[in-house]
Amino acid sequence: MSPIQTFKVATWNINSVRLRIDQVRRFLKDHQPDLLCLQETKCPDDKFPTKAFKEIGYGNIALHGQRGYHGVATVSRVPFLDTQKYDFCKKGDARHVAVTLCPSGRQDITIHNFYVPAGGDEPNPNINEKFSHKIEFLEELAGWFACGPAANGERQILVGDLNVAPLENDVWSHRQLLKVVSHTPLEVEKLQAALDAGNWTDVVRAHVPPEEKLFTWWSYRSRDWRQSNRGRRLDHIWATQPLAQNSVGIDVIFDARDWIKPSDHVPVLAEFEIN
Repeated sequence: MSPIQTFKVATWNINSVRLRIDQVRRFLKDHQPDLLCLQETKCPDDKFPTKAFKEIGYGNIALHGQRGYHGVATVSRVPFLDTQKYDFCKKGDARHVAVTLCPSGRQDITIHNFYVPAGGDEPNPNINEKFSHKIEFLEELAGWFACGPAANGERQILVGDLNVAPLENDVWSHRQLLKVVSHTPLEVEKLQAALDAGNWTDVVRAHVPPEEKLFTWWSYRSRDWRQSNRGRRLDHIWATQPLAQNSVGIDVIFDARDWIKPSDHVPVLAEFEIN
């Protein structure tokens, strides 16, 4: 029998990778994930700080970026066997990149890195084009998963800023945020449909009971984010069953919100046993 190894995956909406490259390097040195998925990189591919990642051992890089907006990037210590990008809603937005790798030398794993549209301020798709785009994106996601390999039990992980806090304890006040974008019933319904379509497991909530408050984002407008703690869980890690059942733990790096020039999101990590 092959020895059991572990594979650690992290996700972080960095809100400009070039502005916060020092924070990213600090995180990678301190926590040593095998793979990190970044969202909202706000960086075209030819301007991505590739050298900085290579210098600390993350020389395998998959990019889907654009100038000024959106953007996702996946950096890894493990070589990629394949990379893919998908243009949801055919808007040309850089919101997805996937990599396939073989960390154990035996079985492949595909990791999807997503940045779902935020959706603007008005939770009405009939009058808010941004919210309509978000709903269409989530619907297309569900359709994609329904006929994709994730639904067939392959070893896949999905991470990213999904911009939906689905559970009551994923927000600081369920009652007060029911009509606020990111926690409306329509968004929650569409995100749940995507999770169900791919037969995914919410790995974070598999380890942290739904009865417990858990947030990964706090607004910049809060002077003391720890004291007010008006957060939302927008950053997610999902896995298909072959990996979800071997998830051995998660970690949310709350202290990163206190670093110099922080992102308004904090990193989330999950560790899986693989063989």
